[in-house]
Amino acid sequence: MTTLTDDQKRDLEAAAFRRLVEHLRGRSDVQNIDLMNLAGFCRNCLSNWYREAAEADGIALSKDESREIVYGMPYEEWRALHQTEATDDQKASFEANRPKDH
Repeated sequence: MTTLTDDQKRDLEAAAFRRLVEHLRGRSDVQNIDLMNLAGFCRNCLSNWYREAAEADGIALSKDESREIVYGMPYEEWRALHQTEATDDQKASFEANRPKDH
């Protein structure tokens, strides 16, 4: 097994994060509620985790700023362009499977 340095791990994790963000930006057809129902997290969760990591390092980052990093544009703009109204089935599934921290 290859032994990675802490710097290598960090760099690879950062690259994987960037790839995930790019993938999610390219899949605007996938709604956040679908991600929540299938995976238990969504773009907003990812932006919250990003903001929390920044705050842990003493970096002030607003909710809007972290969302723009993940969405690639202001959140309200993304919502207007891509978000659709959740169906009753999607809402019911979300409520039945809602993670404890949401």
